[in-house]
Amino acid sequence: MNPSAIVSNRHTHARQATLRQIAQLGPFIEGSLSAFQRPGCSQPGWHLTFKARGRTRTLYVPMELVAEVRQWTLNYRHLKRLIRQVTRHSRALIHGHLANRRAASRSRASMSPSPLKSC
Repeated sequence: MNPSAIVSNRHTHARQATLRQIAQLGPFIEGSLSAFQRPGCSQPGWHLTFKARGRTRTLYVPMELVAEVRQWTLNYRHLKRLIRQVTRHSRALIHGHLANRRAASRSRASMSPSPLKSC
C-alpha cells in the first residue's frame, strides 16, 4: 500500500504508538509456565508447556530461570494483545480508505453528466 494514500487520523496515530510499544517489548516466549511436584522434594519443579507441530510439548525450566521465563511468557501475552491492536487499527485504515474512495467516486459521479462509472 502506498504510504501517501493513508490519511493520517486516530487509527494511524494509535497504530504507530502500538508499534512503538512492540519495539520496546523485551524477550518473549510462547507457552505456559506450570509447577509440578517432584517426588521426594518439597520445592516444586517447573515446566514450560507449548505447542510444536500440533503437539503439546513440555520443557523443564531450572529454578534459577523461573522468574525470567515467567516474564518472557507475560511479554508474549502482551505482544499478542499489541498485535491484535495493530491489526484492528490497520483494518480500520483500510475500511476508512475504501469509504473515502467511494465517497469521492459518488461526488465525481454527481458532478459529471457522464453515465460511465469508474472503478
